[in-house]
Amino acid sequence: MTEPFHIRTMSVADLALAVDWAAAEGWNPGLDDVAPFHAADPDGYFMGFRGGTPVAAISVVNYGDRFAFLGFYIVAPGHRGEGHGLATWRAALAHAGDRTVGLDGVVDQQANYARSGFVLAGRNIRYAGRPEATGPRSPAVVPVAGEIVEAVVAYDRPFFAGPRERFLRPWLAPPRTALAYLRDGAVAGYGVVRRCRSGVKIGPLFADDEAVADALFAALAAVHPGEEVVVDPPEQNAAATAFAARHGLAPVFETARMYRGPAPVLPIGRTYGITTLELG
Repeated sequence: MTEPFHIRTMSVADLALAVDWAAAEGWNPGLDDVAPFHAADPDGYFMGFRGGTPVAAISVVNYGDRFAFLGFYIVAPGHRGEGHGLATWRAALAHAGDRTVGLDGVVDQQANYARSGFVLAGRNIRYAGRPEATGPRSPAVVPVAGEIVEAVVAYDRPFFAGPRERFLRPWLAPPRTALAYLRDGAVAGYGVVRRCRSGVKIGPLFADDEAVADALFAALAAVHPGEEVVVDPPEQNAAATAFAARHGLAPVFETARMYRGPAPVLPIGRTYGITTLELG
């Protein structure tokens, strides 16, 4: 007898399993991603089970009433081609309702996403490498703590298509390191670095100009000296991709940023690294 298939919202433990699946796929998630990811939308993570065995995962995280982001679309090896992924996909997209939905998908899946109504908006290019030390930290770069947290949350709002304070506040907290650049007492950029299964990732990295991005990147990379550093700039920002190469990083792969529904207008020219491929 074939075991029944059912889908339910993930628990925190289920999400930790999905992060492990992502690691097995080579996505190199952060070591402490589960708590901030789950905080973003506890109802936005779905797992499909065949009998009692988890076989499929996906997230559609809602940010307010106009935008959602899809990620973690994984079917366990040995259960691919059985229709469980598509069933879980449909259940998760229903969670988004009539919101615009974004995703960062692998290039060879673009055609499949297009059949579900997603339209290509651009590419994110992953850069990785071991940058050289660049001297002492700029005095304009400060830890994100105290009243600076509120200023960074306010600074972040134009960079994302929906409100994401529930995610962002834990994302700015340890064990990640968040740094801001202050110019005339105001935030002119900020970034976050976190340890991953391999090396570290910087994301987001938002800055008013390239000089601010340079100072933040150098300070964030110096938090984990000698480690491989990964950052995901949008290809449309030529200054960001040149900036990554100048710091000794090389492109390793790319993803397709796609939207189902009206694409948001975002400050790509000030985006030197997106936050995560899983949550946008």
